[in-house]
Amino acid sequence: MAKGYFLSAHRSESDLIKKAAYNLLARDALEKAGGKVIAMAKVGEKLIVHENGVNQSTVLIEFNTYDEAINAYNSVDYQEALLALDNGADRDIRIFEGI
Repeated sequence: MAKGYFLSAHRSESDLIKKAAYNLLARDALEKAGGKVIAMAKVGEKLIVHENGVNQSTVLIEFNTYDEAINAYNSVDYQEALLALDNGADRDIRIFEGI
């Protein structure tokens, strides 16, 4: 069965206070739902963007299945993390199935 992936690519600088509140909750929520952070890059680290990409933070989280990734995003715990973020970041979130 193909794995599921959750990609978070930031479009602009985040509100640091709101992002910190989100970070306290989000990683635990996604790991509790079966996710594993497999790649993370911050501005100034080894991150190259092309075409319409924006040089901002990018995080890739792997799940055992696509449905697990969807359920993680919709989980009560992750939704609480999003409430803490409170629109403090302009992000492009993608959930997709591996090949």
